[in-house]
Amino acid sequence: MKACFMGLGYIGLPTAIIAAKHGIQVIGVDINPEVVDKTNNGCLHFIEPGLEDMLKEVVRDGVFHAALKPEHSDAFFIVVPTPFCGNHEPDISYVEAATRTVIPFLEEGNLFVIESTSPVGTTDKMAKIIFDERPELKGKIKIAYCPERVLPGNVIYELVHNDRVIGGMDEASVKIASDFYRIFVQGELHPTNCKTAELCKLTENSSRDSQIAFANELSIICDKADINVWELIKLANKHPRVNILQPGCGVGGHCIAIDPYFIATEFPAESKMISTAREVNNYKSFWCAEKVINAILEFEISHKRKPVVAMMGLAFKPDIDDLRESPAKYIVTKVIQKFNNADILIVEPNLKEHKIFKLSDYREAYCRADIVVFLTAHSVFKTLSWRDDKVILDFCGIFRKK
Repeated sequence: MKACFMGLGYIGLPTAIIAAKHGIQVIGVDINPEVVDKTNNGCLHFIEPGLEDMLKEVVRDGVFHAALKPEHSDAFFIVVPTPFCGNHEPDISYVEAATRTVIPFLEEGNLFVIESTSPVGTTDKMAKIIFDERPELKGKIKIAYCPERVLPGNVIYELVHNDRVIGGMDEASVKIASDFYRIFVQGELHPTNCKTAELCKLTENSSRDSQIAFANELSIICDKADINVWELIKLANKHPRVNILQPGCGVGGHCIAIDPYFIATEFPAESKMISTAREVNNYKSFWCAEKVINAILEFEISHKRKPVVAMMGLAFKPDIDDLRESPAKYIVTKVIQKFNNADILIVEPNLKEHKIFKLSDYREAYCRADIVVFLTAHSVFKTLSWRDDKVILDFCGIFRKK
């Protein structure tokens, strides 16, 4: 079997590698020539533990290669971004562009799968585009929507062991798509239709967003009440039916911070709680930025000089290099805009360089800074010791002090 993966990002590339590792001949397609070149040289363009070694192996064995254009295959997978435009309205133009790119290569008996996070009805729209251009394929190809469930930093394990929803346009599509994923997925495969599968993916991340919003709102309440939120949550979670998540400086990434909008935009009157959760998590980032700004102003008044400020972390979650929709990056930007001539040290240990920010070593920054702002709970930050001689704003629970 030969499979073509359209998109070599944080999901497309790992899935393509895992498929190749399990005996499928794979071509990975990306519009970025640099990504294609790096991939063919066995180098990842992002951080994911263990994945680069696996990439080198499948490239060396000749079962995986990257290219700028697709090839005739047995199965095609659309794994491209779905950002939003305007007032948080879903933008499926990348999905449509990838679909149109593979249409000339589709043949009778092929499987066409969308994995990209998509608004409800996207798979039906892509099917219409395919059959409008290639009417002879109607009833001759299988179409499905099959989203992933993975956590950055643990992608290899979760792609194989997590359950997966298989949303087919008909029972035959469900069966063929299930047969493909069963090659490497050890978790349970759950059959359904395309629209239910699309909404299921959005529901999962909207649920997580709402749970995080509760924790973030609680942290703001605790700050005003002078209560240690970390201790409070630990105690509340002793209840046998309570499981409160840990607060942070907002919500980032290209799933939890994005997917709820796909529901709220299409069902605005019915999605009150989902929309409110998004507002709470966005506000938490603004609130954190204001706390940092006020700490700097208070330091200037009390010490009669400008402080050195260390902003610790840019990634949206610990121990990765992914900055997409990162609340940490938003907070750093807001602080720099407010104090454009201040001595601000920016730290992201998982990046060698950044096109906008000059990066500092985390130990040097912690040592030099008067004010230390922990934005991302990277493991290396937890090796640092508490310093009473510094103003420490810990938004992500490095020390879990009040």
